[in-house]
Amino acid sequence: MARSINQNAYSGALPNFRNLGIALRIVVIVNVMALAAAIVQTSDLRQLWNVLLELSAVVQPLLILSVVALVALNDLLKRLPYYLGVLAVLAIELVLTTLLYTFGQPLLADKPAPLMRYWALVALATGALLVYFDLRGRALSPAFTEARLQALQARIRPHFLFNSINAVLSLIRQNPKRAEAALEDMADLFRVLMADNRSLSPLAREVDLCRQYLELEQLRLGERLQIEWHIDKMPADALVPPLVLQPLLENAVYHGIEPRVEPGVVSIDIYGARGQVHAVLRNPYRHDGGHHAGNKMALANIRERLQLHFDAEATLDTRVGDDTYQVHIAMPYVKGGDS
Repeated sequence: MARSINQNAYSGALPNFRNLGIALRIVVIVNVMALAAAIVQTSDLRQLWNVLLELSAVVQPLLILSVVALVALNDLLKRLPYYLGVLAVLAIELVLTTLLYTFGQPLLADKPAPLMRYWALVALATGALLVYFDLRGRALSPAFTEARLQALQARIRPHFLFNSINAVLSLIRQNPKRAEAALEDMADLFRVLMADNRSLSPLAREVDLCRQYLELEQLRLGERLQIEWHIDKMPADALVPPLVLQPLLENAVYHGIEPRVEPGVVSIDIYGARGQVHAVLRNPYRHDGGHHAGNKMALANIRERLQLHFDAEATLDTRVGDDTYQVHIAMPYVKGGDS
């Protein structure tokens, strides 16, 4: 089953502790709490560093153990109802605190505080983190809805619809079978465009959709649009955000091919490497083009959707050469059974 965007957006569930962005936020927030505690304990800035080091001797081992435990138990925690998941996380933290208190005495002060005090501090920090992730999820949910509406508005350019219809009309008498196939491609494309696209989609399906889109564009552009596919190393079973590639190809055609009189090449290179899926798209580029603002808006929209799905684990980079424009997307290699 395809994963939902709700791994980061609020869904009444714990965050995905295996997500790099979630883990980094835990580390940063806990260290900020430790710094705040050190500042409260001393009014002398010269002693602040020593106090912070003493706190870190306790906080850092517990933080490392906590992150490792939450990552290892992530699948089990995600299956639990939200309130049970919260209790389970709290229990894990209290158990780790007890183990560290019992077997890590050399890390503690000469006269450590009672275990109950450490429990109280850990419970408070854990509760604060869970509240933060809950509030963050609630804040991201409307952001996804807005991003989806903007994405639909940006993708369905009227000129593409009208030009495709005109291209099909011109084929009805000359080549009825090809016209029928083109109409089926249009129906499939717009069915996906108008669907609820919150769940991740198989990469192979996205590639098929892109092929249908490019075939429609070739109806009207003919030999001016040359396509190069490099997908022999593509992990077809990878799950990706729906329509993450088609808008980029639409930009490539709109900005790179349409302004040209001579033929232009749109290159699509998709491959897997080191646990990531890479998609590199290249198209001709004119520095004096008049549509670059719209291109930036579409790229910003895709970046936002990548963040909503994968947080800090996905990137989108662009590179402008003398006569080429390149977009490089890198995202985690997520399979159907992963959570």
